[in-house]
Amino acid sequence: MKPAPFEYVRPRTVQEAVDALTEHADAKVLAGGQSLIPLLSMRLASPATLVDLNRIEELAYVRTDHAGVRIGALARHAQVQRDDAAASRQPLLRRALALVAHPTIRNRGTTVGSIAHADPAAEMPAVLALLGGTVTARSTGGERDIAAADFFVGPLESALRPDELATEAWVPALPSRSGVAIRELSRRHGDYALVGVAAMITLQGDGLTAGGATVASARAAYFSIGDTPVVLDLTDAAEPGDWTAAAERATAAVEPESDIHASADYRRHLVGVLTRQALAAAHDEAKLSGTHRLWAQHVPDNSEDAGDHG
Repeated sequence: MKPAPFEYVRPRTVQEAVDALTEHADAKVLAGGQSLIPLLSMRLASPATLVDLNRIEELAYVRTDHAGVRIGALARHAQVQRDDAAASRQPLLRRALALVAHPTIRNRGTTVGSIAHADPAAEMPAVLALLGGTVTARSTGGERDIAAADFFVGPLESALRPDELATEAWVPALPSRSGVAIRELSRRHGDYALVGVAAMITLQGDGLTAGGATVASARAAYFSIGDTPVVLDLTDAAEPGDWTAAAERATAAVEPESDIHASADYRRHLVGVLTRQALAAAHDEAKLSGTHRLWAQHVPDNSEDAGDHG
């Protein structure tokens, strides 16, 4: 099929883009187009105007500082995935992006576009929700930051107003003594997940004393089980070495639906299995992070000797 006729606008600046969204009430924004173009071709979306961002080079950035990672609206999935500074500050970004579709799509699709598309079966909305990130929206009236908890309001529906442009997504840096993991099951690599889980665990205590480290926080975000990403606080049920209670808590909390790909019962079963796997992996990483930190504190600085091994 072919898209319905539409007017095409190709701004060169962010201001021109938001002006176009204000002028054209029924407009869609085109960045990577990996989600929008199929919808247009199947006429599931028929906007009167298409606003193409691809000439706005100022939005093609990935910026990292001590607080986290800022991703511009034209940064491609592959660009974010390859960025070593971003992966170091928040490793869940690289791990989740490796699961997004296929290399061809990651080379063109944009991370902010995926978030703004608000597909409840996609990885990046769940990652943003788990990490407590934000989306920056700009209109002719100014700019605002929308928390992930408020951004996803329904399937393929976000809190963006028709005259607003999502210019940036921000994800916070991984806290100290923390680990992250993502697990999903799909029929084929690159397909939408039947169920996916992203998890983050933060520890307290040094892990080397008799009591060891304890779980200060355990959270998980789920995709492909509801209308929006589902984020659960599993801290009270987190028991390192035996994640059964946390998995049971998650299984009881979700309400998946049946479709042609999987039954609700099977999805609920996968929630339990993947929750155990993701929490265990995140916990292992958090422990390793703490061990490295303590080792660095107690080992003397032999930088002069280290130079001999250049």
